[in-house]
Amino acid sequence: MCFLINFPTNHLTKDTTHRILLKGHPLNFHKKLKNYKSTVLHNLRGLASKWNLCAIHVKDESTRFGLGSFKPLGVSYAVHKLNKIVNLKETLCAATDGNHGIGLSWISQVFNKKCVIYVPRHTTKSRTKFITNLGSKVIKLEKNYDQTCEHALQTSKKMDWQLVQDVSFKGYEKIPAYIMSGYQTHMHEIGEQIECKELPFFDVVFLQCGVGSWAASCIWYYLEKYGSKRPKIILVEPRESAGVYESFKSKKRTNPKGSLKTIAQSLNCGKPSLSAWGIIQSGCDGCIKVDDADIIAAKNIYLNSKGNDPKIFSGASGAVGLAGLLKCLNDKKFGNMKKHIGLGPNSKVLLFNTEGTLFDNL
Repeated sequence: MCFLINFPTNHLTKDTTHRILLKGHPLNFHKKLKNYKSTVLHNLRGLASKWNLCAIHVKDESTRFGLGSFKPLGVSYAVHKLNKIVNLKETLCAATDGNHGIGLSWISQVFNKKCVIYVPRHTTKSRTKFITNLGSKVIKLEKNYDQTCEHALQTSKKMDWQLVQDVSFKGYEKIPAYIMSGYQTHMHEIGEQIECKELPFFDVVFLQCGVGSWAASCIWYYLEKYGSKRPKIILVEPRESAGVYESFKSKKRTNPKGSLKTIAQSLNCGKPSLSAWGIIQSGCDGCIKVDDADIIAAKNIYLNSKGNDPKIFSGASGAVGLAGLLKCLNDKKFGNMKKHIGLGPNSKVLLFNTEGTLFDNL
């Protein structure tokens, strides 16, 4: 299923999130961290030729800091900024379905802080063990994602812990904005890897989406840099956890209507983040829901490369963007979406492998 947005405003609200993103210099910070290395931007020439597209590039975040996903970019920058402007509390806390908790646990060790992570009921034992091995105390709750976030918030207030959550809500916007700013690093890396002139190199960008903070960060980058000349941007979600899709249908932030059961566990989230939702509405051209079978097919395409294309080792959530592209190319029901974004022989497509195969075993 797909939802077309015909009239995005291409206008950024000058709010707290915008100001923090505008002033951020995350790449300078990340370059100082141990094991920093710019992740690869793969050029899949064989796949582009097969599918009659001009180009397909994939930013591969599976090797980021040896932690398997892009998430440490955001949370590490947020903790860095907090440490500069306040006395960072001794214990950091967050709710997570996996990657965010891994990132916070890792950076807590870098800053010599304790860390408590709450996980919702659908979180696997292996994921909780992985986070525990990074030095955090992990507590599993018999709650869904949104309820777990609320529990982390209230417990942090009661215990005087520092909440470092990537979901924003009224009264809690600065820290999620710092996290979104940290995600900008890989967009700046792409800028270094591909010559960007007055017009963007890419025509169409597919972004997988959970609570929307990362997708909104990417959208903000293109809106701030190119305005109405930005590429077409499509958000892709698992069918059973499609909070942004449902929010567009309802014309307000709302929870997913699905079962919250999907192999894309890192995208198994609830209501979209408040500040992310505003940016998404300004610069998103459509939403796509994909099934687990679509995600598995996309993973296999990454792994079974064509011609001289590199093999890409993608986790389930990492392949969701490609699953969205496949829907547009192959499913007749998505013909209007394909036409809407001008997907064809002249298209230069950008995808992200947001996490590696490590997470399929967690």
